Amino acid sequence: MLELDSALAQHIVDRAMAILPHNINVMDAQGMIIGSGDPARLHTRHEGAQLVLANRRVVEIDEQAAACLRGVRPGVNLPLLHADQLIGVLGITGSPDTVRPYAELVRMAAEMLVEQRQLQTERHWQRHQLETWLRQIADSSINLTQLQAEAERIGLQLAWPRQLVLLELAEEGDQARALSALAGKAEQCGPFGVRQLLLCRPYQSGRDAAWLAQLDSRGLGVQRLLCSDELHGFADLREAALALRDLHAYAKSRQPELRVLRQPSATMRTECAPRNSN
Repeated sequence: MLELDSALAQHIVDRAMAILPHNINVMDAQGMIIGSGDPARLHTRHEGAQLVLANRRVVEIDEQAAACLRGVRPGVNLPLLHADQLIGVLGITGSPDTVRPYAELVRMAAEMLVEQRQLQTERHWQRHQLETWLRQIADSSINLTQLQAEAERIGLQLAWPRQLVLLELAEEGDQARALSALAGKAEQCGPFGVRQLLLCRPYQSGRDAAWLAQLDSRGLGVQRLLCSDELHGFADLREAALALRDLHAYAKSRQPELRVLRQPSATMRTECAPRNSN
């Protein structure tokens, strides 16, 4: 279950108070104030919020009721939900008759911010998992069965044939911008080395030079493309990743002027970029 933290709670408060002329409090699942327009109330217990948490319903508190409760002022307190789970309480300070018209609107906005933060967290997790998986393609210590199982675990939909493309970037600072531009549902992209990105995409023949021209027109700082042939399984992915790594070393030392190179055959790879036998 998602848990409210103080940063998200204060973000909700700041957004709401930029519109409403009333103090807003956000309480966590224990009834502690973790976000407020009144700094003096932070990290104090709100007994009105505890009533909301106990009964899972809106609690309105007038002057008379506030005098009987600790850490409470008049206002309307509403349960905050995420995925039908009670995660905290939203409070609007003021006479209930005055602030009641705003209550549901503010709660809806708060729950939308919670949902947005959760989606951002999930996207960050998925990006991290994907980048880890892409690095494992060229890691011979990870067997192919494990590589396939990990792809299924993180929800990768790999329709074959596919192609690996190693992008060499002009500057390290280009990585984040290029990643943002290249990431998609069909394409998987992540860091592969210093100033390098590895892209796993559906195969389409004869598009590499035209695609590089498109990348240039977008100013993504791509210096060179190294492209595999069409791939039909995880064993092909592993072989292609290793081949592109060798091809990159060969291109830098022997053919630095070329901007598009294709994966050579296994025989040519051995001739062009022999491994150190020491």
